[in-house]
Amino acid sequence: MRLIRDIQQSPFTGTGKPEPLKHELKGCWSRRIDREHRLIYEVLQDKIRILACRYHY
Repeated sequence: MRLIRDIQQSPFTGTGKPEPLKHELKGCWSRRIDREHRLIYEVLQDKIRILACRYHY
């Protein structure tokens, strides 16, 4: 939950080494949950859409 709160406060910087994605996922961002898993999300006008939270993209 801390990671989601961090994304709400600052979607493009902070915990989990945020990085913009490319190719099919252009416009989405990734943050590390742990060594294996990533949280993939998209920032909309006033919302954050979580697309995936398991495995690596």
